[in-house]
Amino acid sequence: MSRRPVWAAVGGLACFLVSATVAASGPTFGQSLQDSGTQAPLHSVFFHDARNGWAVGDGGTILRTSDGGRHWETVASRTRALLTAVQFVDAQTGWIVGLQGIILHTSDGGKTWSRQFSGTRAGLFGTHFVTPSIGWVVGSSGTILRTGDGGARWRDQDSGTSTALYAVYSVEPDRATAVGALGTIVSTEDAGKTWRKQETQSAATLFDVFFNDASHGWAIGNVGAMFQTIDGGDRWIDRTLPCIGLCAKPLDLLGIRFTSREVGWIVGERGVIYRTTDSGFNWIQQTSKSPASLFGLSFVGPGQGWASGERGTILHISA
Repeated sequence: MSRRPVWAAVGGLACFLVSATVAASGPTFGQSLQDSGTQAPLHSVFFHDARNGWAVGDGGTILRTSDGGRHWETVASRTRALLTAVQFVDAQTGWIVGLQGIILHTSDGGKTWSRQFSGTRAGLFGTHFVTPSIGWVVGSSGTILRTGDGGARWRDQDSGTSTALYAVYSVEPDRATAVGALGTIVSTEDAGKTWRKQETQSAATLFDVFFNDASHGWAIGNVGAMFQTIDGGDRWIDRTLPCIGLCAKPLDLLGIRFTSREVGWIVGERGVIYRTTDSGFNWIQQTSKSPASLFGLSFVGPGQGWASGERGTILHISA
C-alpha cells in the first residue's frame, strides 16, 4: 500500500502529548491550483528549480513541467503500478519508486524513464538521494535499499524492523533516517551497515521526515503526530498538534519541508497547511485553496513551493 490508503486506514489512532502550539487562519500567502490534466491521486511532487518539476501517482502516472507548472504533460512510465515518490538531484537525473518493487530512473529530465533492478517485490514508499550516486529507498515490511552507484545496483539492508517504512531522509552520505508505522524511527551513521531504532514512545504512523542538518529534524504522521529532534535523533520531542476549533480529532499530517532553520511547512488531510516561522515552536494553520488531501510537498527556495494530492491536485505556493 502507498501512504494514501495507509493514511486512510490509520485515521482512528489516539492523540498524544501536546508540546507545540497551533493557531488558525494565519497570514495569507499566494496559492493557485494548477491544471494537472489528471484525476489520479498524486502522491509525490518534486521541483528542482522554479521551472522544472515532476509529480507521480496512481496507475503509473508521471507528470512533467518545464514552466513552473503552468503546463503539465503526461510522460510514459511503461507501468500501471502505483507510484509513490519522486526525487531529482539535478535538472536531468531523478528516480521514482512505487509498488511491486518498482524503481524508475531518468537521465534526460524525465522525458524518458527506465527501470532499475531493485531485487524486491515489496511496496516502495519513499526515496532520498544525498548525492547523484548515493541514495536510499524504503518500503513495506521494513524494506531498506541503498545504492552507491546511482541505482545501477541496489543492496538490501537489515533495518531491524518488520514495520512498513514510509519515508527516508539523508543529509550526509553515511547518515539517514527512516520513519514508518507504530512510531518507528530508525537511523544509520555507517551507510546502512547497522540501523538503530530511535524511541518516540508513540504508536502513531509516521508518514514523512525532514532534516535541516545532521542534528535538527522533524517527523510527522497521523492524528497530528509531530516529533522534533535537535541531537540527530538521540531524543525525539513530542510536539503533536492539538485540535483547534470544532474538530473531532487532529488532522493527519502527510508532508513536511523546511526552507530555512526557522521557516517550515506541513500539508495533510483535507488540504490542511501549517506554517512556522520560529523553528516549530508555533505552527499557524493557513487558509488553503485545496479541499483535497495533500500528500507531497516540495520547495525550491524560501518563497516558492508545490503540493500534490487527491484528484490530481497540484497547488502552487508563493510566500
